[in-house]
Amino acid sequence: MTDRSGALALTPLLLFLALFFGAGLYFTAQGEPMGFYQLRAPVAILPALALAAWIAHRRGLQAGDILLRGMGDPNIVLMCLIFLLAGAFAYVSSAIGAVDAVVSIGLSAIPATLVLPGLFLLSGLIALAIGSSMGTIASVVPIALGVAEASGLDRALVVGAVIGGAMFGDNLSVISDTTIAATRTQGAQMRDKFRENFRIAVPAGLATLVLLGALGSASPIDAEPTGSAWLMLPYVIVLALALAGVNVLIVLGLGIVLAGGFGLAFADDYGVVPFVGDIWSGFEGMIEILLLSLLIGGLGALTKASGGLDWLAGLIAKLARGRRGRRSGEFSIAALSGAADVFTANNTVAILVSGSVARDIAGQHGISPRRAASLLDIFACVAQGVLPYGAQILLAASLASVSPLALAGSVHYCWLLGAVAIGFMLWPGRKDVGAIEAPTTRS
Repeated sequence: MTDRSGALALTPLLLFLALFFGAGLYFTAQGEPMGFYQLRAPVAILPALALAAWIAHRRGLQAGDILLRGMGDPNIVLMCLIFLLAGAFAYVSSAIGAVDAVVSIGLSAIPATLVLPGLFLLSGLIALAIGSSMGTIASVVPIALGVAEASGLDRALVVGAVIGGAMFGDNLSVISDTTIAATRTQGAQMRDKFRENFRIAVPAGLATLVLLGALGSASPIDAEPTGSAWLMLPYVIVLALALAGVNVLIVLGLGIVLAGGFGLAFADDYGVVPFVGDIWSGFEGMIEILLLSLLIGGLGALTKASGGLDWLAGLIAKLARGRRGRRSGEFSIAALSGAADVFTANNTVAILVSGSVARDIAGQHGISPRRAASLLDIFACVAQGVLPYGAQILLAASLASVSPLALAGSVHYCWLLGAVAIGFMLWPGRKDVGAIEAPTTRS
């Protein structure tokens, strides 16, 4: 495979990124608040699939068979099933009032002098439980705005703390779509990836708490807890089972049943019919990422069969000046993940796009699947949390009527996470103790 033909095989991926990113810039310039979400990624990828199939066909490959094998890869199908169950659990939990209960009970326990750290911690716990930074932001920002008004704190600072907490929890959550994508593409177990992330995210989170505590004091806030504390129990059980290593499909299935049962027992006007409808609504909320996962699987298979991924891996090795080892491989994966997120403005998409290449890099440099998955998720999170055109900041900016650029500079956690992660990779003498582990497909 020549350099030219290998590079040509990557043009479908570049076409997808150009369409998605270009459309986002165009609609943003036209004044559309959510410009990067006017052209949906599953639609933007269709011309790229057509081009990839044509390139494969020109090389004498069976493009249709390769496409279907990529879409039907067991890891891709399992990931899609996990997405569906995670969506159903998150939606049912929200519908029974569990998120509202966590928010109100948490706010009532925050001392006035620790409003900013408290909001960060509260957002982190919610995102950790529901596996969604967007859902957390949508739930907490409206309440945080009231906190900002009551306490006299700057809106951008308060909302930035919420976004940072949401990214912190989402990055660690075992039911987050980014965690699912990172672990499946790298062949890692979720509990191992959690432990690896924990070593980096928690120091960054603690540093964020200290920084937020020093950035300002606030006036007392009156908040009364509402909702039953029992509604939070399904979150706790799901997290505990997942960390104990129980199969994620069993964990999420049990979580859905528990959330519905607790809703029937403790939520007002909640019955079997709404429960069934909420499961379907949760499925619907995951359709876009499910379709994109299937199509990305097909595009990745075509790109790999045509030699594009081999060429890219060779290019990254050349940029690393031929050096082998943990450090150069980790920085390559970090740069790949961050760059992909800058172009896609979606951390899950970035992980899906760069996952197979990252896995090849990890194998070449002796990096364990759990560390590769952790780096993919962390650096996609870092980029996503500070992009002014990313969904998280755009949603928060629209809810708070604050400039996205102002918010980007106020998400202190993501900046600190990037710094801690880089320091972690540079730490002398650190060994990847899991590098000899064989990749696994278990969850």
